[in-house]
Amino acid sequence: MTNATDLTLGRRVMAMIEELAQHTDEPGRLTRLYLSDAHRRAADATLRLMQEAGLNAHIDALGSVIGRVEGANPEAPALLIGSHIDSVVDAGRYDGNLGVVLGIVVVEALKQQGIAPACPIEIVAFGDEENVRFPTNLSTSQALAGRFNPAWLDGRDQDGVSFRDALIRFGGDPGGAAALARDPARYRGYLEVHIEQGPLLEAKRLPVGIVSAINGITRARASVIGEAGHAGTVPMNMRRDALAAVAEMIGIVERAGSTRTDTVATVGAAQVQPGAINVIPARVDFTLDARSPDDAVRLAMVQDIVTECQAAAQRRNVSFTIEPFMESPATPMDKDLIAWLEEAVRSLGIEPLHLSSGAGHDAVAMANLCPSAMLFVRCKDGISHNPAESITTEDVDVAARVLIDAVKRIAA
Repeated sequence: MTNATDLTLGRRVMAMIEELAQHTDEPGRLTRLYLSDAHRRAADATLRLMQEAGLNAHIDALGSVIGRVEGANPEAPALLIGSHIDSVVDAGRYDGNLGVVLGIVVVEALKQQGIAPACPIEIVAFGDEENVRFPTNLSTSQALAGRFNPAWLDGRDQDGVSFRDALIRFGGDPGGAAALARDPARYRGYLEVHIEQGPLLEAKRLPVGIVSAINGITRARASVIGEAGHAGTVPMNMRRDALAAVAEMIGIVERAGSTRTDTVATVGAAQVQPGAINVIPARVDFTLDARSPDDAVRLAMVQDIVTECQAAAQRRNVSFTIEPFMESPATPMDKDLIAWLEEAVRSLGIEPLHLSSGAGHDAVAMANLCPSAMLFVRCKDGISHNPAESITTEDVDVAARVLIDAVKRIAA
């Protein structure tokens, strides 16, 4: 373990994260959805931080903040470093933001040390990683990878606002997405630092870990339709209770996720209609989120869930429909970049730990553009997507040192 006591880098990162945390759409808690007013303010603040660090920076057509230093050879393939600045509702302050500001700190540190990287370095602050507001899948990072789906622009948020209209209001350009696609030959790799969002590093008493692969994800919307009736007059054996059917289906989902190795399956949201205390529920709309590091296992699990839910619906005389809206493949991280991160971790006297990521990240999209790798940072109790999200300055400082060392090796 490193004995470094100078926490200058860690303190710098934490100060920048605190600055970004001020930008929220909901007073009293951190909510910063893609293309919201708070996202625009955070993008402007990130732009300024990049410019102050000496980066040539701009906000692109989809709202990502891009900063670049040319290095000694501007024509050499560039190294990308980044993460995201959007959040879930009532979020923690480190998810995503940590990786963005660490990239900026790397550029600052190299400049202070008088080191000009041999190749260009680009820092990217993506805006749509959480995919909370619109039905998309990593739209801003997919754009750089040349995989932006134009149909996403017609998707609407819960208030009926389209992606297209929100982007125009933000100051972006719906017609500019295709032009954001990068040439793979111009990039040597992508690095992303992120809080672990899990308990393994804390259990192992390690400040950082190296991601081996990112789980594949299936997301779907399902609906069950029964029949409304008076809660006091319809006999139990004559009911077509949509909510009772969904309760059984939730159990099916839970069993499917828990009986396989390294899989998880979740029903995270449900809407009941008509939603009255004395009325038998007529309809329930709910979501499915299924994940595994093995795509074949994930797809088989989802099929088992669908088959069992159809059988439950038939027994209960209700209708069941399900529509997948996102398929994100499992993504192994690049072995060469992993090796560079391992050397950087060992240089601080820390034994490298490899772990998979149960959460999706922009690195999934970026792996379609260039070799990609991730470094995880320990977070308290593994809590994330929650105001209780917490990391230490000491661990952040270690992550900064690892990233700087790795960048020196990769960008040599």
